[in-house]
Amino acid sequence: MQVLRRVLLAIVAMGFFAGAGVAADDAPPPKLPKSTADHGKFKELQRVFASGPEVTKACLSCHTEASKQLHQTQHWKWEYTNPTTQQKLGKKHVINNFCTSVSSNYKACASCHIGYGLKDEGFDFASEENVDCLVCHDSTGKYKKPSGFAGHPVTKDTEFPPGSGKIIRGIDLSAIAQKVGKTRRETCGTCHFYGGGGDAVKHGDLDSSLDQPDKALDVHMDAEGLNFSCATCHKTEGHQVPGSRYAPTAADREGAHLRGKADSSNPATCQACHGQAPHTGKAKLNDHTDKVACQTCHIPAFARGDMPTKMSWDWSTAGKRDEKGKPLVVTNDDGHITYNGIKGDFVLEENVKPEYVWFNGTVNYTLLGDPIEKSQQPIAINRFEGSAGDGKSLIWPVKLFRGKQPFDPINKTLVVTHLAGEDDTAYWKNMVWDKAVAEGMKTLHKPFSGKVDFIETTAIWPITHMVAPKDKALGCNECHAKGGRLDKIEGIYIPGRDANKLVDTIGWLAAGGILAGVLIHGAIRALRRKH
Repeated sequence: MQVLRRVLLAIVAMGFFAGAGVAADDAPPPKLPKSTADHGKFKELQRVFASGPEVTKACLSCHTEASKQLHQTQHWKWEYTNPTTQQKLGKKHVINNFCTSVSSNYKACASCHIGYGLKDEGFDFASEENVDCLVCHDSTGKYKKPSGFAGHPVTKDTEFPPGSGKIIRGIDLSAIAQKVGKTRRETCGTCHFYGGGGDAVKHGDLDSSLDQPDKALDVHMDAEGLNFSCATCHKTEGHQVPGSRYAPTAADREGAHLRGKADSSNPATCQACHGQAPHTGKAKLNDHTDKVACQTCHIPAFARGDMPTKMSWDWSTAGKRDEKGKPLVVTNDDGHITYNGIKGDFVLEENVKPEYVWFNGTVNYTLLGDPIEKSQQPIAINRFEGSAGDGKSLIWPVKLFRGKQPFDPINKTLVVTHLAGEDDTAYWKNMVWDKAVAEGMKTLHKPFSGKVDFIETTAIWPITHMVAPKDKALGCNECHAKGGRLDKIEGIYIPGRDANKLVDTIGWLAAGGILAGVLIHGAIRALRRKH
């Protein structure tokens, strides 16, 4: 009897009776939700919302400081003064060579503003209820802010443009508000993947392929692996998201930024996690970190996710119509638009090798009103400053974007073009340059001669996403060879390029001597083990 009792106790302990209602000590705990709150249970959200500000008002009843925090961010202000150059930047001020400017196109561009109602310079930036909580915290994937509505969502079926017969379906704000959560790659990507007018257009290393990437595309964001969200690296505090294209950190020599307070001056860096000596047991590779950005070796190409990125945009060819009088549209064999009558010609590329520059973190912009000459083209929309000898610069991979855009040949300045809208002055409506530019410049109270010409421009974007697996990092010969990736970079020695046969010969002999030494040492050790 005692033996039978012990057997039964052993069986229970192993959990054999768990399915029959006997609780085993090692039974797995119930799966709990990740969030500490189920917003579907909040009475404040269990109602019909007719507008975005109504949702925000409900959010603020609990999250009392959220809007105040957001009001201090670049995401909200679209304005930033560079402390080094003193240039006033941000979307409100810069001219680009994509869609040129948001300044007279707010109703369209505000679909990527974290607020409601940004349609002109009269927008109330002090309003707390104009902050859009859902655009970053939606977890359903159903939240939309269509272009043309000044950043407002559409809550009931609406014909837009009026008279077009096209219907924008309304969305249920209550259902979305009850399922809010942490930011995700998809929510950040709603704007950052689609900037510049479409998927993959602007950055080259940010597009919708990063929604659910595999390891080959990005080792950090690999959906089946590390599965980093954007906030994993861009660690946010008080809604301040670290990282800025206006004043990037070119070299984090201490590697401690993200261990301190997160703000726009402490952006995400590789060194914050990997330190200054990331290559275990490879001292020579670690010697590179004081001159070469990690991204240079570890992002061998961008636009690797089957989404081509725009490499050039020629506005001067816009204006062509098809046989029906509609703006002409031409696509390539993959269905991507290479010409659009309202935008001009595009060049699209995939698996693009970056170009490389010395960069010390200082970026200078050509702004509206800065004098330019056609004889100086291409005009640099932005310039990455740096050199081999300044003690601050690293070699960085960049996307060099080439454009041809309107400018005023009499006043000799770049111009703002009114592109989007249903009025007769919008270029995408009438395809008349002088009227569209006149309206754009009038919006900013800037002079315009009435003449429009076109000028070649360039813009630089740092490449820092789409980090490849380490076995796909660049090998030595891809950089240290004549005609290699760094062949145009001054301040480093490239064998064969720098026309010094004696130094080249010594280098090769040294390399051969080192190899011979390694082989001899290995042979001696093998003989010793044998005997």
